Amino acid sequence: MASVSDIAKIIEEWAPPSTAQSYDNVGLQVGRAERSVSRVIVALDLTPGVVDEAIRKDADLIITHHPLLFRPLKSLTGGDFVSGLALRLAEAGIALYAAHTNLDAARDGVSFALASALDLRGVEFLTTLEDSLCKLVTFVPESHELLVREAIAAAGGGRIGNYDSCAFGTKGIGYFRAGEGAQPAVGAADGTVQSVEEVRVEAEVPTWRVAQTIAALRSAHPYEEVAYDIYPQNRRYSGAGLGAVGDLPGPMAVPDFLTHVAAALKADVLRFSGPDEARISRVAVCGGAGADLMDSARRAGAQAYVTSDVSYHRFFEVSDEHGTADLLLVDAGHYETEAGTEQLLVDRLRQSLPEIEFHPTTVRTSPVRTFTRS
Repeated sequence: MASVSDIAKIIEEWAPPSTAQSYDNVGLQVGRAERSVSRVIVALDLTPGVVDEAIRKDADLIITHHPLLFRPLKSLTGGDFVSGLALRLAEAGIALYAAHTNLDAARDGVSFALASALDLRGVEFLTTLEDSLCKLVTFVPESHELLVREAIAAAGGGRIGNYDSCAFGTKGIGYFRAGEGAQPAVGAADGTVQSVEEVRVEAEVPTWRVAQTIAALRSAHPYEEVAYDIYPQNRRYSGAGLGAVGDLPGPMAVPDFLTHVAAALKADVLRFSGPDEARISRVAVCGGAGADLMDSARRAGAQAYVTSDVSYHRFFEVSDEHGTADLLLVDAGHYETEAGTEQLLVDRLRQSLPEIEFHPTTVRTSPVRTFTRS
């Protein structure tokens, strides 16, 4: 039977915790990693209703997008929303795991699910992560070059776009003198400087995979002391990012597009600003709070940008100094733009662990209600 840590490993291969924002708190929040799991509830948020459902359905684990434990607790005594729910989970023996901004940054993650809900085609990241690539360089005898390259690739190195196992090799001569007690894999420990024909192997590695790639390198390399260098790359990594952008099957007038968004996301209310007469064909999206990506939406050639938590003053930014709007900015609601995350996680985990029951919650977890004047 799979454990909490087995499930976490699958999620974290897809959405590495190191891609989460620095303020975030992702991963296992309540419970033991070794706990066996047979039934899982997946929810956008942890609420009393979700805990009730998990207890009623005898679930072992709840996976949420939004972390319950976002800030440090001073006590775990109940009496308030966060500590009370954490205490209920602990008492019921139910583990809690959160995949938040790391899932936002994952390919086929939160914003890709939003793009799919809006029927966008040719979807790509709206913006990729900065400072997220390194170049790993190592030196290996020719006899082990293939083994080392395969180990680097298996650990996640050498991936460029739709290609994997990418590396470059240059032949050269390595020199060393083995000290007392050394047992060199090649050459002799006779006090003289030895020379070995080696290959300089280099490959790109995402920053969050550096540690595991070095571990794989050490395991595959024949030397006692493995020489390697890590260089930062001044390029963006296409395997992780924020937001998404794609094209509608056909152009839509603004009223038709707004109707499409509201229906697709089951949104009772849309807040928007922008042109009245535009034709919408290219759409940028960001699940959750994404107003900071407005300029990225423009650069991507989008006529509309769908996100949430847009402030009053942000809505002015769709227009120039003459009042001419070049972007339709739509706030569809935080819950509404991320609700697809529940089924996204369920589908992904069912594929990897079909023996475990994964269920999206039946509880609408949004705390927000709307009042419409009649």
